[in-house]
Formats: sequence, C-alpha cells, structure tokens
Amino acid sequence: MVDDVISTRVLVEAMLDENATIDAGDLYAVGNALGMSDQQIRLTVKRLVAEGQFTVAGRGRTAVLTATGAVIGAVEPDRELVRLMYAQDRGEAPWDGIWHLAGFAVPESERESRAVLREAMLALGGAPVQGGLYVSPHAWEDDLHAAAGDAGRFLTTLTCTDLTVGGRTGADVAAHLWPLDAVAAGHDRLTDRARQTLDRTAEATRTERLALTVVLVAEFARAHEDDPLLPRELLPAEWVGARARGLADRALRALASAEPDSPLRLLRWYDAL
Repeated sequence: MVDDVISTRVLVEAMLDENATIDAGDLYAVGNALGMSDQQIRLTVKRLVAEGQFTVAGRGRTAVLTATGAVIGAVEPDRELVRLMYAQDRGEAPWDGIWHLAGFAVPESERESRAVLREAMLALGGAPVQGGLYVSPHAWEDDLHAAAGDAGRFLTTLTCTDLTVGGRTGADVAAHLWPLDAVAAGHDRLTDRARQTLDRTAEATRTERLALTVVLVAEFARAHEDDPLLPRELLPAEWVGARARGLADRALRALASAEPDSPLRLLRWYDAL
C-alpha cells in the first residue's frame, strides 16, 4: 500500500495514541504496510528525538516513543473546523448573508507586514477581490487579528450584505473568487479514498486498518488544505465536498468499530462530529 500522501514524519505523528505515546512495533508495521523501510522510519525517529519532540524508551520494535510538550499530529484535522464543515453539510449552520472584508495599505518600508497579512487572509480561507482587499463569508476578524500580530495595525475590516464583483452577486461571486474546481478535485480524491477504505475494512488485518486510518485522515486533511469551507448557500448544488465528508465519516466509523480497543488517537477524532 505505497502512498504518496504520507511522509515518514507525518506517519510518526499520526501514530500517537491517547496517552501521547507510540508503540514502535505498530509504527514499523504500519510504515512497512505503506511502503516505508525500517531505515526510513528509524532515521525519522532519530531526527524527531534530536529536535526534542519525542523521547524513546527501549530499542527497535519494542521501543515506546513519548511525545514531549504539545506535539500535534500533522495529519489530524482541527476539531473546530471539522465541526463547522459537518454542521454546514447538515444545514445546521446557515449563512447569515454577511460578507466579511479585510483590506490593507502597507508602505513599502513595511512590506514584510504586507506578506504576513496576505498569508493570514489566505490561510483563513479568504479570497482576493482586488489589490489589498480580501473577503470571506465567515466572521474571521478575531482570527485575522490574532494571525496578523503586529501587522494588524495596517488592517481595515468591514462587513456588507450587498457585495458585487464584476456584476456578480451571491454564489456567482464565490465561483469567481475561489478555485472551486481545484477544491472539488481534492474532494474527488477523498471520495475515492473513503470508498476504498469502506471496501477493505472488514477483511483487513489490524495493521492494515491502522494504515487505512492514517492514509484516510491524511487525505481528509489534504482535501481541506485549500477549501475555504464556503456555506452551502454559496456552493454548487450537490457539492462534492459534502459527499466526500459523508463517506469519510462512514469509513472512519467503520474503522473505529472494527478496532474498538485501539488507542490510536486518529480513530477517535471523528467524535468531534
């Protein structure tokens, strides 16, 4: 089951259990199932220990890794975002019709602040309307100021209900400003992955199920990296993202049901739904 979604480092972080530890035997077994060599895994563990992110007790496959501080698996989705996306899919978080705009005018001597603001807006799912002006259908002001830090002194925010871009309004604005085709392609990949997982779970071994879990959650995270999580009112009918998330939910629940005693943290993140 060679998979290009998972790096060795991501695998290690994804194998954390509910006690912030990792059984090295499971780590090597799942890594091997994903096409990784023992040497790849060993070198990655060594780097993570050198970085102070993990400590190791024991040797080889009998070792136990323990996370230090607040190590968060790179593939584990943000629970608040997960709750939002599923609530929107179920129609429990209707859009209030308010557009949230943020703009900045930064002098050339402060161009680093300009980059900080631009990256913060894009990371929060905003889309550029024109030079220095971004928009989101979500109330992002607090998060934007927190992400901007000192650069927030150049930030201007406002809201409106009658946004028009090139004569477009409503869902037409969203289709124009956000790359929905590319977002949909990511959800198509997630749909395929979730279906494959559902097909394989019942007959899979324990190691294979752990590998299926890691890969599915990684695909889920990848599909949502550039997804602005637009409300249903701004998306095409029968949006593929909702279908992909529904299938992913079913697949993860099937995996968790098949491995009720597994302490793997990723098998429990769907509890956020």
